[in-house]
Amino acid sequence: MLKQRIITAVVLAAVFIGVLLFCPPQIFAVFVVIVAAAAAWEWANLCHLIQRKARLAYVGAMLALAVGFWLLMRNSALLSFQQLLLVACVWWAVALLLVQGYPSSVVFWQGRWVRMLMGLLVLIPCLLSLVYLRFSAGGQFMVIGVVLLVAAADIGAYFSGRTLGRHKLAPRVSPGKSWEGVAGGLVAVTLLGLLYAFARDMDVRVVLAIMLPSALVSVVGDLLESMLKRFRGIKDSGQLLPGHGGVLDRIDGLTAAVPVFTLAVITAERFW
Repeated sequence: MLKQRIITAVVLAAVFIGVLLFCPPQIFAVFVVIVAAAAAWEWANLCHLIQRKARLAYVGAMLALAVGFWLLMRNSALLSFQQLLLVACVWWAVALLLVQGYPSSVVFWQGRWVRMLMGLLVLIPCLLSLVYLRFSAGGQFMVIGVVLLVAAADIGAYFSGRTLGRHKLAPRVSPGKSWEGVAGGLVAVTLLGLLYAFARDMDVRVVLAIMLPSALVSVVGDLLESMLKRFRGIKDSGQLLPGHGGVLDRIDGLTAAVPVFTLAVITAERFW
């Protein structure tokens, strides 16, 4: 199992880096769309959509809405990208309340249509944010930065949680996570931020102001998916990635971190 997990991780990393660094932004956008479609397929299962046609319809609806929002933001004054990101940030604040209130909060989101809407709020802002970052100046470095910060938060949380974990973060949702793990993840992200600022010759304060909130909210993304899987009675969101489970299992933290990261980048560009 460990060997399979390592092989899968290496292949995924190679494909991602290859598409990001050696392909034009349009190809990267197609790659992100494919990943988002796979994630939507798995989210449909979390909504108790069992039939293939129903799950395909959900994937199609998510992609159609994503394209519609992108065109609306590019060609109309009715909706700006910043407004969409603000909606996403408000959603993740609500998601935190739902996770904290589990299992009592089930009464608010157990309906299939509510969970379907939750999936759109999770996936669409992340998809559009990644495309936006890649098409921005220095976009490749920003995409790498947000992926690395989520990875650093996960790795730091894993090791500090195993070594020092005493106080459970959300025992009814994910018993293995602890507050000590969160602290360890933030320490790891802080170190990464210092290295990133030095390598890119950026203001350390700005880098940390962008990375630390993104790292914190990535924990909420992880917990939200864990909560829905627990409610659905499944261990993994899917079986697409050998040794890793589903696509959602690998990008749950990113879905929350990327919109917050992107909004922070846009804000920093305005004020610094």
